[in-house]
Amino acid sequence: MNYFLSIGATFGLLGVMIGAFGAHGLEGKLTEHALARFQTGVEYQFYHAGALLIIGLALSQAQSSQLTLSGIFFTLGIILFSGSLYAYALTGTKFFGMITPLGGLCFLIGWGLLLAFSIKTQIHT
Repeated sequence: MNYFLSIGATFGLLGVMIGAFGAHGLEGKLTEHALARFQTGVEYQFYHAGALLIIGLALSQAQSSQLTLSGIFFTLGIILFSGSLYAYALTGTKFFGMITPLGGLCFLIGWGLLLAFSIKTQIHT
């Protein structure tokens, strides 16, 4: 079953909500540096929510383990990268900042898998 359209739409919806909370609810309560971290989390969440939507649409046309794994890694990336930036910005706890690169690695793996799928698809057509 293809869950990535739903996951992408959910992360998009949450991105709007979290972004609005950051812009309106946290202004004046966090330092500019912390707000910038928070905003980076929102931006990357949106980028990868869009990627999840693309993967969901692609999977509706062709089943592929590379696409599925790419979606899984994008999902993990959003949770680890964006989630850790939100937590770091809100708490200042440096431990959360150490998690962020793991989320970035998940994003890189997801994009690599998507690239591999696209190359494989072009070779077979």
